[in-house]
Amino acid sequence: MEYRRLGHAGVKLSEIGLGSWLTYGGGVTPEVAADCLRTAFEAGINFIDTADIYHRGRSEEVLGELLVDYRRQDIFLATKVFWPMSDNINDRGLCRKHIIESIDNSLRRLRTDYVDLYQCHRFDSEVGMYEVVRTMDDLTRQGKVLYWGVSEWPALEIKNAVAMARQINAYPPVSNQPEYSIASRRVETNGAQSACDQDGLGMVVWSPLRQGILTGKYSGGAVPKDSRLADDNQNQFVKQIINDDVLGRVDKLRPIADRHGMSLAQLAIRWLLYRKAVTSVIIGASKPSQVTENVNSLNYNLDEADRATIDELFPAAQFQ
Repeated sequence: MEYRRLGHAGVKLSEIGLGSWLTYGGGVTPEVAADCLRTAFEAGINFIDTADIYHRGRSEEVLGELLVDYRRQDIFLATKVFWPMSDNINDRGLCRKHIIESIDNSLRRLRTDYVDLYQCHRFDSEVGMYEVVRTMDDLTRQGKVLYWGVSEWPALEIKNAVAMARQINAYPPVSNQPEYSIASRRVETNGAQSACDQDGLGMVVWSPLRQGILTGKYSGGAVPKDSRLADDNQNQFVKQIINDDVLGRVDKLRPIADRHGMSLAQLAIRWLLYRKAVTSVIIGASKPSQVTENVNSLNYNLDEADRATIDELFPAAQFQ
């Protein structure tokens, strides 16, 4: 395993991180989740990502139950705040009340005194930037949060957050978590990646396999029984983005993967790690073998010709 600095922060994250969006707390049993986590740590992964909204807190609870078996200092633990957690009008967004109450609830569920990275899950246009930055700064100074970041924020608001932090002498965000993959490249065209580069934010990217589409398992219209697409509890997002055009383009990636002896999933992850802006690629895994396969992507290389072919098949302007 290799490790990269998280933007301008001094901390280093494993190039592969383990996520828990559709798995922990819902998609897999706690026993399988434990096996995935153990496999990840044995492979050198130190970055674990979750969010309070994942399965309405259950993802954090499962992780909290499992992480007690590991040394806390060996783990870089990230969670998020923004989405509604109840019908309460203030139990949502990025107002100071919601952020402060949410971090306490997340810490309780995760069974820890602090999180390494607290991420604003989306931008909140109804709350002033001063309130958000000052609240995150307060949590950092209290030790409940070591670093803070954003996820899927517009480029302008990333820059505004950094500027506000400088203006009020507060801790600035250190990271952005956008969706990024061979088949989803809007971060390259919407200014977010440039904003991160200019202001020293690292990018920890989610959905590197585009909801499993880039694995090739759906080629020819196949829907494997154990796939996300076949599970009505997990397929609401992949149904919106899968189509014959993208599946055909994925098939054209096979010769590149075959030439290097790697799987399509490994190719997709390795491609991302050639992007200098990327600190870590967050994988989802419903079985330990998937963790191992994804980590083994680090054993392969793609030459410039390979990467050029991929860019021609999936141009950034078209695959948003």
